[in-house]
Amino acid sequence: MTVSGPGTPEPRPADPGASSVEQLRKDGNELFKCGDYEGALTAYTQALGLGATPQDQAILHRNRAACHLKLEDYDKAETEASKAIEKDGGDVKALYRRSQALEKLGRLDQAVLDLQRCVSLEPKNKVFQEALRNIAGQIQEKVSYMSSTDAKVEQMFQILLDPQEKGTEKKQKASQNLVVLAREDAGAEKIFRSNGVQLLQRLLDTGEPDLMLAALRTLVGICSEHQSRTVATLSVLGTRRVVSILGVENQAVSLAACHLLQVMFDALKEGVKKGFRGKEGAIIVDPARELKVLISNLLELLTEVGVSGQGRDSALTLLIKVVPRKSPKDPNNSLTLWVIDQGLKKILEVGGSVQDPPGELTVTANSRMSASILLSKLFDDLKCDAERENFHRLCENYIKSWFEGQGLAGKLRALQTVSCLLQGPCDAGNRALELSGVMESVIALCASEQEEEQLVAVEALIHAAGKARRASFITANGVSLLKDLYRRGEKDSIRIRALVGLCKLGSAGGTDFSMKQFAEGSTLKLAKQCRKWLCNDQIDAGTRRWAVEGLAYLTFDADVKEEFVEDEAALKALFQLSKSEERSVLFAVASALVNCTNSYDYEEPDPKMVELAKYAKQHVPEQHPKDKPSFVRARVKKLLAAGVVSAMTCMVKTESPVLTSSCRELLSRVFLALVEEFEDRGTVVAQGGGKALLPLALEGTDVGQTKAAQALAKLTITSNPEMTFPGERIYEVVRPLVSLLHLNCSGLQNFEALMALTNLAGISERLRQKILKERAVPMIEGYMFEEHEMIRRAATECMCNLAMSTEVQDLFEATGSDRLKLLVLYSGEDDELLRRAAAGGLAMLTSTRPSLCSRIPQVTTHWLEILQALLLSPNQELQHRGAVVVLNMVEASSEIASTLMESEMLEILSVLAKGKESPVMRAAAACLGKAVEYGLIRPSQDGK
Repeated sequence: MTVSGPGTPEPRPADPGASSVEQLRKDGNELFKCGDYEGALTAYTQALGLGATPQDQAILHRNRAACHLKLEDYDKAETEASKAIEKDGGDVKALYRRSQALEKLGRLDQAVLDLQRCVSLEPKNKVFQEALRNIAGQIQEKVSYMSSTDAKVEQMFQILLDPQEKGTEKKQKASQNLVVLAREDAGAEKIFRSNGVQLLQRLLDTGEPDLMLAALRTLVGICSEHQSRTVATLSVLGTRRVVSILGVENQAVSLAACHLLQVMFDALKEGVKKGFRGKEGAIIVDPARELKVLISNLLELLTEVGVSGQGRDSALTLLIKVVPRKSPKDPNNSLTLWVIDQGLKKILEVGGSVQDPPGELTVTANSRMSASILLSKLFDDLKCDAERENFHRLCENYIKSWFEGQGLAGKLRALQTVSCLLQGPCDAGNRALELSGVMESVIALCASEQEEEQLVAVEALIHAAGKARRASFITANGVSLLKDLYRRGEKDSIRIRALVGLCKLGSAGGTDFSMKQFAEGSTLKLAKQCRKWLCNDQIDAGTRRWAVEGLAYLTFDADVKEEFVEDEAALKALFQLSKSEERSVLFAVASALVNCTNSYDYEEPDPKMVELAKYAKQHVPEQHPKDKPSFVRARVKKLLAAGVVSAMTCMVKTESPVLTSSCRELLSRVFLALVEEFEDRGTVVAQGGGKALLPLALEGTDVGQTKAAQALAKLTITSNPEMTFPGERIYEVVRPLVSLLHLNCSGLQNFEALMALTNLAGISERLRQKILKERAVPMIEGYMFEEHEMIRRAATECMCNLAMSTEVQDLFEATGSDRLKLLVLYSGEDDELLRRAAAGGLAMLTSTRPSLCSRIPQVTTHWLEILQALLLSPNQELQHRGAVVVLNMVEASSEIASTLMESEMLEILSVLAKGKESPVMRAAAACLGKAVEYGLIRPSQDGK
């Protein structure tokens, strides 16, 4: 028996009693040969469901293994091959495919056993012998590497634990080497097996920041994507000990511990993805239990006295990342329900704490916002009314416990918690506002003479002002109070917050010019005062943040936008504040920029509907005259000149839960507005906009990712992608661009994605392979049939560039494919640009795959007319492409050459061959020369 290759499913003689199974297997084999591995997988799966015989099942499972190997899903490939072997222990193909999967998974010891079995079954098979030699070489290399590192690991720990080496350069170098070694999986395994975790525990126990950092970073390497090592590490160090490191005062150590815990969470949730599994079965792993133990300790840390504010923030960040479901499609939200039952009160306690004056719990300026975000994520992860009602009940009981019978301090704590809820799950905040006495206490405490009491009450009033249920109550009862606080208040911290409350109420009409809450000019006065406070660097960043909040509301008004972008000092102060440690300002900055660039969603109303609404005496929204495109373009240019891109780039880099999905979407909208004009794109790229857009396109809301991807497409179309996205970054651009090809995107987004992918596909084979791996080819082919001529043309151009890859050439060569026919027909279309793209693809394919030349006459009876029209075109580029196609066909076969020479093509080529020196003339002369060589024509008397 000869193995035809690792990924070639074999047909088998049909069983008369299972014709449908046989047909599906044949269909799967054909799909596999055409490169449609997903389709083949579906066919084989359907066949398995039709009661196939054990022998058929073995073949279908091993064919499924071949598909998974092609799709690079090696875990499933191993599983399918194992199922085939269970049916037939001597199935040499299944054994070979399992060995390939095991090799890719890094389980070389198991892979070699399968290969040895293959060789024993077929001793003369050279494929098996070569594979066995290769894998034996890999094992030898790994053994050599691990043995050579034994001594190094021991020596490093000796230096690090030697009290005589304190602070020396030798110790620093040893710690760096240990961290570097742990980054490689083989090195991490060696440290782990050399009693490394116990030795790292000793480094942590020293309390020296440098040694603790080295130990934590080494542990990251040991635990990264390895479930069993993570479980063993937690067992040795103790979960409580690892979590407690978050709370240390040293910020670098706290952040390193946060990173380690994130890696541990990922390993427990995802399991082993690479490298050594070792004896995985030797450790009884219960990821759900370990996850809950870690989360439980994080919840305990939230309310622990003595924990640093940075550590508390890190714990909140981890809970935000780990607890809620990644996708609503995942039906299991049990972890969220468990956290709500076990830890909601602890989260609310952080949300109700104050930074200044310091309370029992140490918090930072960002702690309350982080708590709000976590509460919002937990609430959004609930699936039914009963779960949401339980959340409301727990929140209300907590607020009542402080509001009733705890005196003034308790009331303040309760109101602070209500503010936290209003900033997070506002439904819960609204319910809390409706509790007996809460709103009345807010109004009463606004008039307090104590600044701390006023601050809490005014902030609660501001957050309540943005909620629909309470807006009318506050307009009736709170506006006069806010005005009084703003005019007569002695403290800027109170006045600025009162001003924000007025800004919120003044912007209730949004961008509707006809709905203004305040008298003419009032919003401009409020905005001017906000800008004044924003520019006053004598005021602390936490207070100036409120000035930005005010501007975020007031910039709905186009007059305010115009004045704001003219104020260079205010823009500079805004951008500096966005780069500061005051992370909670990010959403307000992004909101103000969205308003200034008009990058919110806006649809021009249908004139007929407007007339109908007026006739029915319904309100019709009106756009401000200064929100017209010419004004918006001018504002964008002023923002670019002020350095908005560098500020936004810093915002994107923020490692904080404050950079929520909604905040990312706002930034994506602004970036898209900034790159709308061709001449502005160079500025955006020069200030780092291309780099900042990549994370926005890969993470966030669906709308935000789409907007960022479209901005990336615009940059890729009009600039050199290798300059815009240097190094490995250029490969990260492909996935966002492919996402724009989906049918739920607009025609413009489809078109721009196709144009951008065309540019990338023309750069290198590696980029073409990346596009193929993202499964873009079927979508690009679909757009080649699009009615819109620009989209159809862009798709054809993209396919022309992709045709340089052998995989795409295989698709055109596949039996029964109409792809070649489409290119031939498009080469005869009226659209000159479409003809150029299609003819270019034909020229490329007939050059690389001569077998396609003989199929061109078979795809359409008009092929000769189409080629003649290309050669007679006044466009030199079309002529050249047509001449290359004809030359390839003449060189491919004397029969095709004979058909061509018997037609008017001979006369056309003769005329072109006598023309001026050019690529077209040379190609025509070469065609005639080959025809002479075949004896189809004779040279003229002058020998030409």
